[in-house]
Amino acid sequence: MNIKMIVVRLIWLAVLTLALPIWVGHCFAAVDKPHKNAVFLWISGQMLLWAGFQVICVPVILLEGRFRHVMIGYSVYLLVLLVLATVFWFRNPRGLRPVRQEKTAKSEKTEVLLWVIFAVLLLIQLVLAVVMVYGDGDDAYYVAISTAAQESGKMYQKIPYTGMNTELDVRHGLAPFPIWIAWLARMTGISTVVVAKTLLPVVLISMTYGVFYLLGSRILFSGQSVPLFLICTEVLVMFGDYSFYTVENFMIARSRQGKAALGSILIPMIFFLLLWLFRRLQEEKKITVGFWMLLGAVMISCCLASTMGALLACMLMGVAGICGAVCYKRFRLLLPLAACCIPCVIYAGMYLLLG
Repeated sequence: MNIKMIVVRLIWLAVLTLALPIWVGHCFAAVDKPHKNAVFLWISGQMLLWAGFQVICVPVILLEGRFRHVMIGYSVYLLVLLVLATVFWFRNPRGLRPVRQEKTAKSEKTEVLLWVIFAVLLLIQLVLAVVMVYGDGDDAYYVAISTAAQESGKMYQKIPYTGMNTELDVRHGLAPFPIWIAWLARMTGISTVVVAKTLLPVVLISMTYGVFYLLGSRILFSGQSVPLFLICTEVLVMFGDYSFYTVENFMIARSRQGKAALGSILIPMIFFLLLWLFRRLQEEKKITVGFWMLLGAVMISCCLASTMGALLACMLMGVAGICGAVCYKRFRLLLPLAACCIPCVIYAGMYLLLG
């Protein structure tokens, strides 16, 4: 393969994992209207893409369909989202306008320096994730499932260790994150193993810090404190591999696995949305329908990442919902929160009955 073809495929992967989610994120532009920046559009758009993949892929798996059926159904879903995002963009065509605060020249230079330090540390992590690929035992299953889906068209109907045919593995099929990786590989023409273990970590690690940026800039801090918060987070991640099961280990060394996406991206995103919700309640501002749709998309995405995501997400929503309803005396808040949990309950029930 020549260099030109490699560059084209890498650009196409960037389109699928960056440009496409950002454009789809315009469906939720009204939720973040006062701030509206590319990070929020990217994260929210990816949540909607993941949620749709889960809804389309699981029925095909349970019906023992082929991978091409998922490709066709998901392509139609993407076209619909692109049309909707374009409509929303034309309705609100203003550019991305981050909120700026009045700063002195000295404070602005300090903040720029902090952002440079953050960028350097992030680059170090991304480079290490690529050049020091970690071989985890679970990859023998998850990456093999992705490869089998791409090459044979069968999903969770082959023994990943031997390649022999077997009965449908419903337990793992309810969380088809490896099939999403196979979709990226098929769309770009890049080997599944290369996508999963070399290229995808760059995307998911960056997305993780994107979620923490939203938490820091919208909820916890402002000004110079935001890059400082992110730098402290990076330091904790880089030196947090004291156990095989730490969040840091999953984020850096096992980022292509659904459990890593659940712990590093999806659960922090739920925290961000719930904290954002409580702030809106405290300020007595309106909660839009788009917000509830985004929260529901994140909940469904938790099911895509891992079967235990349904349980953990519902527990988090339940505790936060009860606390919010009592503190703000808004017991009607429990109804939309419960509605967002319905998909997780359905997938959890399927896991208990079929898995």
